[in-house]
Amino acid sequence: MKTLKIFLLLVLQNNPVSGANHSWRGLYTATTGIKDFPEFVGVNFFNDEVIGYFNSETNQFKIRQDWVKTLDEKYVEKQTESFRNFTVKFNNGLKMIMTQFKQTNDQGVHTIQLMYSCKLDDETGVTEGYCQFGYDGADFIRLDLKNIDWVAAKPEAEIIKQKWNGAEYNYWKNYLEQDCVVWIKKYVMYGKIHLERKVPPQVSLLQTDPSSPVVCHATGFYPDKVKISWQKDGQDLHEDVDVGETLPNHDGTFQKRAELKVMPDVWKKNHFTCVVERNRFILSKIRTNRSFYQELLPGNNVPGIVAGLVVAALV
Repeated sequence: MKTLKIFLLLVLQNNPVSGANHSWRGLYTATTGIKDFPEFVGVNFFNDEVIGYFNSETNQFKIRQDWVKTLDEKYVEKQTESFRNFTVKFNNGLKMIMTQFKQTNDQGVHTIQLMYSCKLDDETGVTEGYCQFGYDGADFIRLDLKNIDWVAAKPEAEIIKQKWNGAEYNYWKNYLEQDCVVWIKKYVMYGKIHLERKVPPQVSLLQTDPSSPVVCHATGFYPDKVKISWQKDGQDLHEDVDVGETLPNHDGTFQKRAELKVMPDVWKKNHFTCVVERNRFILSKIRTNRSFYQELLPGNNVPGIVAGLVVAALV
């Protein structure tokens, strides 16, 4: 009987934060007509990672990343107050827009959404920002920082544009070009250890039975830029391979998986390799040998593949 060997190559890269682009983004939604759903929900992102959220049912801001707590001892309190004000403002804004669409007596579902963001380039100091509103899933009005104006996407937004061209425009311009950038610098400074950390993945091979797909599962890694691929006898394998998306874990790390569909007789005749990489630095190699497990457990039917028997450190 031929020995089945599967090698997992964990390859990580040095991915420093310095010289990077950093961004802060807010996504807020107010709704009406949806049963058992909060009237207002807000989510804050830093570098596309959720750092906190709020909804009008709990009426409290919740932190998703522990390092954010170091920003300010009253950070949660201030964010909670800000979101409560946004809740009132958005509900009033939703009523105003419904009036423009002549929907004040409409009992259906309506939503207003706000997406706004600012970005900072560490090296050049260049900043950019945007702010746009949507209504019922379509563009409604957006801020044009270059031309100092609001741009209405629908005729119903023209009246609101006139109302917002004064104080509302100045508020968002000042926030996106100044205050938001100040906050980005704070997030970078206080989150430096968190953002620059490099956590290698824990890799497992999973298979329910000899005829089911083999899953190469990498989890617990940070940052999120990894690639998983399969090789057959040292050659890249693309057929019968299904690579999933990178997904977040509850602790701020990430996970990813790649499934390989192959018949049992093919396993016996070939060597397969699951490669997890970020660059070309091999950190470790994990070898799994099915027949070795069967020798350890004589008389037992060991289904599929279990991961991580032999670990050899490589440089």
